[in-house]
Amino acid sequence: ERDFAAGLSSFYQTKRDLFCNLLEGSRFHCVPSAGTYFQLLDYSEISQELDADLAVRLTQEAGIASIPISVFCDKKLDATVLRFCFAKTEPMLEQAAELLCKI
Repeated sequence: ERDFAAGLSSFYQTKRDLFCNLLEGSRFHCVPSAGTYFQLLDYSEISQELDADLAVRLTQEAGIASIPISVFCDKKLDATVLRFCFAKTEPMLEQAAELLCKI
């Protein structure tokens, strides 16, 4: 169990790095993150709509789910950032990145 736990950090860092590398050339920009299974993506080059609105639209139109960070805030948030979970299989990350790169 100890070896498994010790390897989790590098295991998920590899997944995060793969996801971000697959998004190079897209209009999304990876926001540095650590200690999480979620990658923040800045969408300011794509839209200025509210993060919750874009999250719904991406789910409906592109079939990819994200989490708007505004749902974690008490005050209005003007950030153009969404959270995407990268704790997925490599083929699923590749498919998600392919969909995101088309936006």
